[in-house]
Amino acid sequence: MVMKVLVIGGGGREHAIVDALSRSPQVEKIYCAPGNAGIALQAECVAIKDTDVERLRDFAVEKGIDLTVVGPEAALAAGVTDVFRTAGLSVFGPTKSATRIESSKDFAKELMRKYNIPTAAFHTFDNYAEASAYVKAGPLPTVLKYDGLAAGKGVVIAETQEQADEALRDMLLDNKFGRGRVVVEEFLSGPEFSFMCFVSGKKVWPMVLAQDHKRAYDGDKGPNTGGMGAYSPLPFITAEDEAYALEHIMKPTAAAMVAEGCPFEGVLYGGLMKTEQGIKVIEFNARFGDPETEVVLPRLKSDIVEIFRAVAEGGDAELEWHDFAALGIVLASKGYPASYEKGYEIKGLDKVEGKVYHMGTKAEDGKIVTAGGRVLFVVGRGATIPEAREAALRDVERIECDNLFHRSDIGHWALTGK
Repeated sequence: MVMKVLVIGGGGREHAIVDALSRSPQVEKIYCAPGNAGIALQAECVAIKDTDVERLRDFAVEKGIDLTVVGPEAALAAGVTDVFRTAGLSVFGPTKSATRIESSKDFAKELMRKYNIPTAAFHTFDNYAEASAYVKAGPLPTVLKYDGLAAGKGVVIAETQEQADEALRDMLLDNKFGRGRVVVEEFLSGPEFSFMCFVSGKKVWPMVLAQDHKRAYDGDKGPNTGGMGAYSPLPFITAEDEAYALEHIMKPTAAAMVAEGCPFEGVLYGGLMKTEQGIKVIEFNARFGDPETEVVLPRLKSDIVEIFRAVAEGGDAELEWHDFAALGIVLASKGYPASYEKGYEIKGLDKVEGKVYHMGTKAEDGKIVTAGGRVLFVVGRGATIPEAREAALRDVERIECDNLFHRSDIGHWALTGK
């Protein structure tokens, strides 16, 4: 079967998905809505917002799309999967009900409590004074999580009561992210890692592990971001660790979603931590991680269409992986994750030897310019992580733009153990 595929989204994750689809002999045509300047080199971009679910459905019907792959959480939370399925369209991504595992921190925590899935102790509040008093009575630091979607910005690690109260005011009094509740969690420590699995009901196909780097600057300094780099594989996670995470976290969570009447179909992302008390869940996401996808999918040897179809249509799939290391570095606009300027020209992309995924770019008057906070993701490959990092850094130096910065220490956990 030769297929027409629609990818929903317009960032680095979607570019990596488009890139993986372009390697499949089954794919004849790829559309991407809305896409970006890099994606436009591999797919036909369509000017439809990722949350405009009715227009996306109408486009898929009109073009005879055989499979739609949903990238962003906002589209999933807007119910794009439900709308497509009602129209009889094949779609890869969980329903709005199943997406609650990401869109509601409280839903995810209560699910883990009910089904004994290891996670940090927690309490949920909608009252500022009660939440503040609870933090005051407990140990610091503590973790505060806005219950809904906040584009990766709704988590605060409060080291003082003042920091906690400021975050609680933002979330509960000033409604910075909208009206919602706050989950107050015990602080856990240890290396974090990302375990993404393809899930169809109780069927779980694990992907290779990755780790991303949330802080803006070298040495894990600066504000939290959507991710400044990632790499795969992870030498500090043993085969036993991985087996434990699969059998005690990912598979039981998939089964729990079935038991709760909202079976999960798509990518279940486990943000996990290797603590001294064992591996625990920090968060779940209902889609491919960004930027982890950009280092995981290049390592996929299997035809991704077979996997997407197995999940969307309830079939079976085999996953094979390359054994090389992949390490990617984000080039971000100066000022990110706070305010930043757009529209700076990017040169030198034609000199890059590895892979560059576009995160926030657009084409303007024949040039490629910056159009977001995270702009490019440069991926290096190598037999080892140090080799992959060297390759990525060499390519970063080949790219010219007056308004970008990057971290140079991506992969430091793997190289130094800290």
